Amino acid sequence: MALITTTEMFAKALNSDYAIGAFNVNNMEIIQGIAEAAQAENAPIILQVSAGARKYAKPAYLRKLVEAALEDSGIDAALHLDHGEDFEICKSCVDDGFTSVMYDGSKHPFEENIKITKQVVEYAHDHGVVVEAELGRLAGVEDAVNVNAREATFTDPDEAVEFVERTGVDSLAIAIGTSHGAYKFKGTPYLDFERLKKIHALLPNTPLVLHGASSVPQDFVELCNKYGGNVPGAQGVPEEMLSEAAKHGVCKINVDTDLRLAMTVEIRRVLTETPDVFDPRKYLGPGREAIKKMVQHKIRDVMKTSGK
Repeated sequence: MALITTTEMFAKALNSDYAIGAFNVNNMEIIQGIAEAAQAENAPIILQVSAGARKYAKPAYLRKLVEAALEDSGIDAALHLDHGEDFEICKSCVDDGFTSVMYDGSKHPFEENIKITKQVVEYAHDHGVVVEAELGRLAGVEDAVNVNAREATFTDPDEAVEFVERTGVDSLAIAIGTSHGAYKFKGTPYLDFERLKKIHALLPNTPLVLHGASSVPQDFVELCNKYGGNVPGAQGVPEEMLSEAAKHGVCKINVDTDLRLAMTVEIRRVLTETPDVFDPRKYLGPGREAIKKMVQHKIRDVMKTSGK
């Protein structure tokens, strides 16, 4: 029941057929649901916090909630900063006890991305913290991340090698066709597996990461529509594609949108079917259970980490 880095879990996942689930947290019920799911499945997990979630819940509250969840469930987990936009927030999270941070310099030119990533790596490694960075840009909208399709670019394999060698980063988020947020592909979902395989072949010892990997299951689209969510035609990455990616160097798969949908739909259902309810426990409790069920599904059927 401790905070750990991703080093050991990635080492085991690197040449396996599974990936570690990284689940975004925003409040107590989400943290509890994720921890309970990991406990039930005996699975490794990463709890990750965006800058927006950290601002909303406040750093001290989030850290104590995570510590309480680990103590209550008896699990170990990594605590990860998702999409740190500059050195300062990465440093702040390192100083605050995070075991992993992501610096996202993908918006910068290549050399600038290398420069700041290296700065983050040096500070984090001096404090026993691991670093994820990003090369290539995903389309979509999620929290502070907002990239339109024209600006999105896939990761260049040769640049990826140079980037890792020059920065010393521990893991690399790559762009191969996933997208942030609930509104995904308008056509046929596509992941560039040939690009993924080439990057993995060139960087066989570097754990790769997929962002924007929520799947937006059709049953949740239907429930959203039924209870006023209005997510017409939302289509994410098919889950079988994510499982396949885990066989080619992808060690970490991020899940955020599916959790938001699961919790929100359940709360809407409760309030729609029982409009006289005014006790937050009566709708947040079912929301927490919906988070647990969604995370268990991801762990068992997508990440393949049950019992690991």
